[in-house]
Amino acid sequence: MKKYDVVGIGNAVVDIISPCDDRFLEKMGIEKGIMQLIEKDRSEFLYNSMGARTNAAGGSVANTVTGISSLGGKTAFVGRVCDDELGRFYAQATAASGTDFLNPPVSNGQLPTSRSMIFNSQDGERSMNTYLGISGDLSIDDIPTNLASRAAFVFLEGYLFDKNKGKEAFVKLARDTKLAGGKTGIAISDPFCVERHRGDFLNLIENDLDFVIGNEDEIKSLFETEDLEKALNQTSKICALVVCTKADKGVTAIKGAQRVDVGVKKISPIDTTGAGDQFAAGFLYGMASNCDLETSCKMGNIAAGEVIGHIGPRPKVSVKDLFIQSELISGFTDAVV
Repeated sequence: MKKYDVVGIGNAVVDIISPCDDRFLEKMGIEKGIMQLIEKDRSEFLYNSMGARTNAAGGSVANTVTGISSLGGKTAFVGRVCDDELGRFYAQATAASGTDFLNPPVSNGQLPTSRSMIFNSQDGERSMNTYLGISGDLSIDDIPTNLASRAAFVFLEGYLFDKNKGKEAFVKLARDTKLAGGKTGIAISDPFCVERHRGDFLNLIENDLDFVIGNEDEIKSLFETEDLEKALNQTSKICALVVCTKADKGVTAIKGAQRVDVGVKKISPIDTTGAGDQFAAGFLYGMASNCDLETSCKMGNIAAGEVIGHIGPRPKVSVKDLFIQSELISGFTDAVV
């Protein structure tokens, strides 16, 4: 038995969420619907330009492991925060959510805690402007001793590849976990992230990972094609399990010779922030609970459907109750994990 069902490693980011319209995005020079890395001065300018704000502990993979802990899974997170107001908030919020935050705030850090200004458009699209701050300095030294041997699954955040120290930590934890009998996978994170690190991503997926989760644009970007089927086939040749989310068209998962295509109930989104993160939470919870591939996909869809119905990247109601109530998941009980 492993101590943790899922351990995440990624950027520890405080999300600062604000509604806006397209005119505001144009005025501020914000590209709609993507994540942009920004510098400290730009982050302060955008923060001061925001209207009503909602703050939350965030980060893509951190959102996923928190979602898993809310379902009853045993989770931990590796991330780096400064010993400042936002960093202390982040550490306390993560622990309060049921996830072990394995790295104490850094008291002598020269960079502040990371934050992402997220602007929500009226159509539900979110435009993220992220200042990495201290989280971008995550390194091998931040991985606790013997962590790899305590994890059944490790989930890695693609954004860590933007700095060499993060990339090194990422690869070491993946390899050590596999040697210890665990499974490792990646959240591709963003098609622009793939553009920056395509060769490294493909090498890691082929040689060190057991599964990969991404949306249509991210999967297609791996092989520089607009043909999703071609991209899925090519990815499945180098990775044992490929999971592709397709918004209101559902999800496709390929595991060896097995393929499942699972539809989704269409919902008018209020805020798509965290949709992919919570899909991964539901899916990985299913896999850690020894559910079959189709059931795990359905769990992911239900978890994503919950989070797009409100502001913020994390669930506001019991997703496990939604699983139990769902007619789509036959025979599911709360006895898993």
